[in-house]
Amino acid sequence: MDSELFDRAPIPKAYFSLAMPVVMSMLVTLVYNMVDTYFIAHTGDANMVAGVSISAPVFMVMIAIGDIFGLGGSSVISRLFGQRRYDDGRRLSVFCFYGSALIGAAILVLGLAFRDPILAMLGANEGTWAHASAYYTWIIIGSPLIIVSMTPVNQLRTEGHAVPSMIGQIAGTVLNIILNPLFIHVFGWGAGGSAFATVLANVCTDAYLVWFLLRRSQNLSVDPRLMVRRAADNVARRARLRLDITGAELRDILVIGIPSAVTNLTQSFGIVMVNLYLLPYGNDPVAAMGIALKVVMIAVSVFVGFAFGAQALIGYNYGARNMTRLAGILRFSYLFLSGFAIVMTVLLSVFDRKLMGFFISDARIIDLGAGMLRVQLLSLVCVGIVMVTTCTFQSTGKALGAFILSINRQGVVLVLVLVVASRVAGYAGVIAAQAVADLITAIMAGVLFFAMLPELRGAGAGAPKEYAAR
Repeated sequence: MDSELFDRAPIPKAYFSLAMPVVMSMLVTLVYNMVDTYFIAHTGDANMVAGVSISAPVFMVMIAIGDIFGLGGSSVISRLFGQRRYDDGRRLSVFCFYGSALIGAAILVLGLAFRDPILAMLGANEGTWAHASAYYTWIIIGSPLIIVSMTPVNQLRTEGHAVPSMIGQIAGTVLNIILNPLFIHVFGWGAGGSAFATVLANVCTDAYLVWFLLRRSQNLSVDPRLMVRRAADNVARRARLRLDITGAELRDILVIGIPSAVTNLTQSFGIVMVNLYLLPYGNDPVAAMGIALKVVMIAVSVFVGFAFGAQALIGYNYGARNMTRLAGILRFSYLFLSGFAIVMTVLLSVFDRKLMGFFISDARIIDLGAGMLRVQLLSLVCVGIVMVTTCTFQSTGKALGAFILSINRQGVVLVLVLVVASRVAGYAGVIAAQAVADLITAIMAGVLFFAMLPELRGAGAGAPKEYAAR
């Protein structure tokens, strides 16, 4: 483990060393979704595009569920490493890996059993049902692979292995790009073929990440023997194996992991709610919004990568109680992401029609989507603020703050704004709802930060050399 990077490296160097591979990984995840949309949109079938847009949140749900043990576990492990408790970190890494596998198996069974009511809830109709069902079915079949991958992807960064984490995801994406046109256009499998390619890509990613954990990691593992211990059974007079994890350790993982999952779940929920409010205006607006949100996710994925890429750095220094360095890390993160958000807003707005046209040639959908895209981009700075604050709460164990922000931006606040805006401004109100919700949530994030992290107030103030060097 590279303690020098976490303890003493200049903040920009430490930040980008850990965050840039995560940004690349997030862009890779985005490519997964964009590849689906690109090749499906080039079939010229608007109903297929709308069907995949309707089912796409299911993939995001898988990522969210993986975050329960992925982000939750890595938050705890990074703080343990900051306290030099490497054996405990290794033991918990094994527990998180198999915990995510168990959840994945449960999702597979439940997802197939309740497929029809879930598709109806997502808004599938007569025109989109067949496409939405085909895509959904394969994503559910691959759910254990998708969910399990999120554990080593996040945990490797606690050791400073951000690059291998990125490599595993890139390998899967390359395979996905190769298989998508083959399955969709050559084999004629349509939406189901696109989802099947995503599943096979995750097989590739999982295989590499498990290999790295077994062969290269010093403080993480997938060896099941590390998470059990022998306990004496006085009745049977023999040793019995028991799970070697305390209730407090499980609580620490879940109080961070569940809000992390809620963050991603509400992203899926937000998309579903916007789709449902757009359905009365036809399938074309749903297809246009699906593509517009893919473009917005270019920026959001970068934000998430930079914000959560610093999670191990934040957790480590919080665990080590190095508040001066932690304050500098957060100051750098907020300033950098705010500036980056402004640049992305301008660039994506200028090329809005070209970006929409990259995915589909339908002039009506391009017109609708370009307008939608410009509105969504208005709140990118707010999104960056919310992301950094949420990550900080998760990394420092402030579960309540993380949970409040998680359920609001694309959850409670978005729903309330949708209800009011749709009644006041109709179609335009639905389009503007997410931007308004982002602004409200960013204000909440600022209030919560100062209320829940009082130890950071003034930490490092008046120490510019400390900030630059540490």
